[in-house]
Amino acid sequence: MLVPMPLLPSMYRLRQQFDRRRLDEPAAVLTERLRSSPAMAGLRPGMRVAITAGSRGINHIGELVAAVVREVRARGGDPFVVPAMGSHGGATAEGQARMLAGLGVSEETVGAPVRSSMEVVEVGRTPEGWPGYCDRLAFEADWIVVMNRVKPHTAFKAEIESGLCKMLAVGLGKHRGAENVHAIGLEKAIVPIARVLLQRAPVGLGIAIVENSQDETYDLAVVPPEAFEDTDRELLRLAKRLLPRLPFDDLDVLIVREMGKNVSGTGMDSNVIGIGRRIGGSHKPEIARVAVLDLTEETHGNALGIGLADLTTRRLVDKIDFKATYTNVITTGFLGTARIPMTLDTDREVVAVALSGYDPAKVRMVVIRNTLELEEMLISEGLVEEARANPSLTIEEEVGPLRFDDEGRLL
Repeated sequence: MLVPMPLLPSMYRLRQQFDRRRLDEPAAVLTERLRSSPAMAGLRPGMRVAITAGSRGINHIGELVAAVVREVRARGGDPFVVPAMGSHGGATAEGQARMLAGLGVSEETVGAPVRSSMEVVEVGRTPEGWPGYCDRLAFEADWIVVMNRVKPHTAFKAEIESGLCKMLAVGLGKHRGAENVHAIGLEKAIVPIARVLLQRAPVGLGIAIVENSQDETYDLAVVPPEAFEDTDRELLRLAKRLLPRLPFDDLDVLIVREMGKNVSGTGMDSNVIGIGRRIGGSHKPEIARVAVLDLTEETHGNALGIGLADLTTRRLVDKIDFKATYTNVITTGFLGTARIPMTLDTDREVVAVALSGYDPAKVRMVVIRNTLELEEMLISEGLVEEARANPSLTIEEEVGPLRFDDEGRLL
């Protein structure tokens, strides 16, 4: 062990309250709203309809896509699904189809073929001369249904971040389009390039989804193309209010048990661990040391975002698919997100190094499962007084010092 195991602080189980309202049957709600939407009048019998499906962890995505498929077919359309995820899935057609299948989107689950290709066409240029690219299969369809979750982005701040416009500019742009947008700058490029696709591609409908702090469907909107920008702005304000966050602005140590693309586009949501780690500057929260212990199975070895941590385990590093990770990272242009942090053999060693130099009675430490699941966490005794003064927090019990199994894994 690089450092002796310090005395461990006593930990307490903490619960924080979020707005947990949700749609109990989101697919049924979507079906109802599709049927009543004036925008559906543009769908005519015989049209080939491309339905986008992305790599983000949208809850019930398979059921939602299936609901669109059924409604398109009921109106005489010929639906198919296109992966719209930029460079994810290793930037290969097979990898993107495989990623969708892992999320519950396949021909068997949604009732329509998944047509995956990395071929794009340049559909036009912005006034600045920036090209807009679109998946060829979608562009050659008669109608495109754009579906995406609206949420705060992990790499920039603007009125429009992740949502319908980003799905057009980055998702449907595939690897080439994603490279293009990231090279220009997400904040500058997303909206102008989305406008190019709205003008030149057969975009017929948008489905914007907002999720609550538990990653459950809070609400969804069915909108015509001309409402994409306003919808993205309005729902982003709602999504920011619902965003789960750590209840402390300053921490010494944060232990994250798992990271992955199904958790966040950056593996660990930088809005949770401190976006300053990604974009620089002073932003809350500020965390001196971030340690991450494992990769989720659903990320398929993509460890984009590992560079945001200070410490990790050999177990995590051994699971990294470097080709998939580097492809995704190179596309974003933020090469530091692939940097491998200090790597230690066991969770026990990671915790020991993370706590080195801190007084166990005063250290401000939090342990979370991942950056999505923040309703329950462990906090050190140095945070208890502050937590008790916050009416939205409940200290449930003292659990004592962190414990490890015989192989040094955190229990």
